[in-house]
Amino acid sequence: MIDKQQIVAEEKAILIGLVTKEDTPEQIEEYLDELTFLAETAGAITLKRFVQKLPHPDSRTFIGKGKLEEIKAYVQTKGVALAIVDDELSGSQISNIQDAIGIRTIDRSDLILDIFARRARTAQAKVQVELAQYQYLLPRLKGMWKHLERQGGGIGTRGPGETEIETDRRIVKDKIALLRKRLQEIDKQAFTQRKERGEFIRVALVGYTNVGKSTIMNLLSKSEVFAENKLFATLDTTTRKVVFESTPFLLSDTVGFIRKLPHHLVESFKSTLDEVREADILLHVVDISHPKFEEQMGTVQKTLQDIKAFDKPILTVFNKMDLYEAKYFDEWLSEEVKTDILNDLYGKWQHLTEGNCVFIAAVERRNIEQLRKEIMEKVRKMYQVRYPYKTVYF
Repeated sequence: MIDKQQIVAEEKAILIGLVTKEDTPEQIEEYLDELTFLAETAGAITLKRFVQKLPHPDSRTFIGKGKLEEIKAYVQTKGVALAIVDDELSGSQISNIQDAIGIRTIDRSDLILDIFARRARTAQAKVQVELAQYQYLLPRLKGMWKHLERQGGGIGTRGPGETEIETDRRIVKDKIALLRKRLQEIDKQAFTQRKERGEFIRVALVGYTNVGKSTIMNLLSKSEVFAENKLFATLDTTTRKVVFESTPFLLSDTVGFIRKLPHHLVESFKSTLDEVREADILLHVVDISHPKFEEQMGTVQKTLQDIKAFDKPILTVFNKMDLYEAKYFDEWLSEEVKTDILNDLYGKWQHLTEGNCVFIAAVERRNIEQLRKEIMEKVRKMYQVRYPYKTVYF
C-alpha cells in the first residue's frame, strides 16, 4: 500500500457538507448520516457536522471563508484531528482547507479508499485498492505535495521544486503501470478459475453496502462468510456451490455498492465485478428498513448499467423485514392494520418488479424457504435455456 497516514482508531473528526441548488438540506443530512457510518467503519468518532448553503462549491476551498473560520474555532477547542468532506476534492482544495482550519482533511473518496485498504485480504484485493489509491493521488500531487510524508524531511517548512513534483509524478505513473500489469496477471488466473467451474448456472448477490448479502450467503450456502454491521465488510468475491433439491448452481457474494463510489475503485475492481457481469441471475438485496432504500436501489441499478450487467434476470430480495416492522409498527396498531400495510407494500413491489421479489428477515431466518424456492425456479428455467441437455438430471 502507498505510504499514507491512515485514520487512527477513535480519532476525533468533523464532517463538512455543502447544500447546492441541486440539493435539499434533508438530502445533505441523509448523505452525512452515511458519511458518519463510513467514518465509524474507518474507526473515527464524529463530533459535529458543518453544513453550508452555496450555489456551487468554492473552487479554492469548497466552502466559504466564514464557515472555515467557524470550523477552525471549533476544532481548536475540541481536540479534533480530522475533517472529512462529503465530496471529491482537488489536491489544492484539500491543501487550502487544511491551511485554513489547521487539521488534516480528507474527502469522501479518500475515506472509502482508506476503508478498502484496511479490508483488503487477498492479493487481488490489495493490488486493486493500491491501484485505486495511486490513481486517486496522481492528479492531486501538485496541490497536496507539501502535505505528503517523505523521507528526508523539510516538507512542512520549505516549498518543493517543480522538478521534485515531476519526479514524484513519474514514480506514481510507473507504479500504476506496474500494478495494472500485476492485476492483469491475477485477472487471467481468476478468469481461468471461473472457466474451470464447468457448466453451472451462476447466481450473484448484489446490492448497496450493508444490506445483508453476506448473511444471506451464509444461510443459502451453509458456509461461514464474514458478515458484520459495517460498510464494505466484504471486498473479495466469495463463490460457493449450492444444491437445492438436486439442482446445483454457483452462488457469489460481491462487494457492496455505494453512492458516489470513487470511479478509481470501480475501474480497479472491474475484475471483481466480472462475477456480476458473468452471472446468469442476480439477487438484488435491499435493506427495506432503510429510510432511503429506493434511492439505494437506484444507485445499484445505475452501477449495474455502468458495468453492463443490467440485462439479466433479477430477483429483488427485500431484507430486514424485522427491522422494518420494528421501525414502522407501534404497539397501538391492530393486527388488521399491520396486515393491510404489509399487503400494500407487497402488492406495490410485486407490481413494480413484475412478480420478481421476495420479502425476508435473514437474521431471523424468516421466509428463507420462499427465497430458496424463488431462486430454484429461476435457476431451473435458466438451465432449460442454457444447458437443455442437463435438465433431465434435475
